[in-house]
Amino acid sequence: MNLEGKVAVVTGAGQGIGREISLFYAKHGANVVVGDLNLDSAEQVAREIEEIGSKGFAQKVDVSEKESAQGLIQAAIDHFGGIDILVNNAGITRDAMLHKMTEEQFEQVLDVHMKGTFLCMQAATVHMRQKQKGKIVNISSIAGKVGNMGQVNYAGAKAGIVGMTKAAAKELAKFQVNVNAVQPGFIDTDMTRAVPEKVRQLKIAEIPMQRVGEPLDIAKAVLFLSSDYSDYMTGNVLEVTGGRFM
Repeated sequence: MNLEGKVAVVTGAGQGIGREISLFYAKHGANVVVGDLNLDSAEQVAREIEEIGSKGFAQKVDVSEKESAQGLIQAAIDHFGGIDILVNNAGITRDAMLHKMTEEQFEQVLDVHMKGTFLCMQAATVHMRQKQKGKIVNISSIAGKVGNMGQVNYAGAKAGIVGMTKAAAKELAKFQVNVNAVQPGFIDTDMTRAVPEKVRQLKIAEIPMQRVGEPLDIAKAVLFLSSDYSDYMTGNVLEVTGGRFM
């Protein structure tokens, strides 16, 4: 799965799954634009990419803002001459039970997850269509399939990303642009570490493989969908859950 000479843009890449994807890409030869709202975190990841031996560039981005999303893609073109791979990973949570969730909490999550994915895909595919080649991987969540209590906004947005992925895949197939999605399960990140231990153990008990997933587990699936090995796959959703909710 050699990505030598490829240019990848990863959103929400300053930490967690996005960071792991960026570093894993670098280990396989890709140059990476590290997009994140937190520029300090993005710059740290870019330095780690350079230490691996690939080229990294940090770009502050608010994916919910059109100009910012377009600027992220333009950064890839300006610094590396183009874009081959886009990973829409940026995300937030604003959890609340349905009867207590504010309109602002609902809109904030949809703006980042759904609108952000749309804006970044829209900007990137202008170039991918002209090039007649490209890979887009959208990070959904198993919550988009089964729902989570207190996450009407998040589960709805993650389900929406699946629909957007399939629609975009149909539009872009004739341009040889592959659009797929990954649905992570219970992954060891800062967000899941904040879950009370009792709840954490209950979730692990639901996983047939009996372990929490690692960010690297997601990065491996994303790398596959970004490589030539997945050239005849588009509109797919890969569940990386250890068998949970199969």
